[in-house]
Amino acid sequence: MVKRKLILSLAALALLAAPSLAQTSKSKEVKFTVRIENISSADGQTASDGAKWPFALSPGLWVTHEREVRLFREGYPAVNGLEPQAEQGDPSELAKVLESRGHEGMQHGVFNTPVGASGPGPIGPGGAYEFSFNAKPGMRLSVITMFGQSNDWFYAPKRQGIDLFVNGKPLSGDITNEFMLFDAGTEKDEEPGIGPNQAPRQKDPNAGEPENGKVHAAKSSSFFTRNGELFKVTITPHSAMANM
Repeated sequence: MVKRKLILSLAALALLAAPSLAQTSKSKEVKFTVRIENISSADGQTASDGAKWPFALSPGLWVTHEREVRLFREGYPAVNGLEPQAEQGDPSELAKVLESRGHEGMQHGVFNTPVGASGPGPIGPGGAYEFSFNAKPGMRLSVITMFGQSNDWFYAPKRQGIDLFVNGKPLSGDITNEFMLFDAGTEKDEEPGIGPNQAPRQKDPNAGEPENGKVHAAKSSSFFTRNGELFKVTITPHSAMANM
């Protein structure tokens, strides 16, 4: 009987000591890994003239935050580095803006190198980006990446970001539907995949007729409702860890 009680006690202690993701206290952080996969057809997308072109996503920026972080504002002109992200897939200016703000409790980083690649670049069909970070309850995630062969379109969650904890539990699984296609309003739109002022056809990064518009959801595009056909975003929580 004594031996059995000892075994049960040790088992109980092991359960208490094991990291749990079922409920995370506010004093602990959880490590998350986000994976952005291009799951579009390898045969490409079909343009109105019958030409085939590959769907691609650009390097981008991720931010974890407690207060709202405005990478963009619907109904307002693109500012704070959004234009180079939306037109060229270059997140460096956005990163500089965040660094200058110095928000308490905020982390951010750039993802620009596809999984298995030796250097930065966009992800075409079959490609993926991954990045990891630590976060505690009450924090949200914002992400931004360019719709590759467009003039100034980008994908991002709504402005408040994605809650990383729901009822104290770390977010896990497919979060693709949290993303929306936006038009930065900085350059007049051409048909995706064949426009002369879109990468890789444009002569220089600033080619294209200015639109002088405002950021808005790209609801008029046939791609607005096609997230699940084109890309997949998943988030995986790992063991919780006490704050030092």
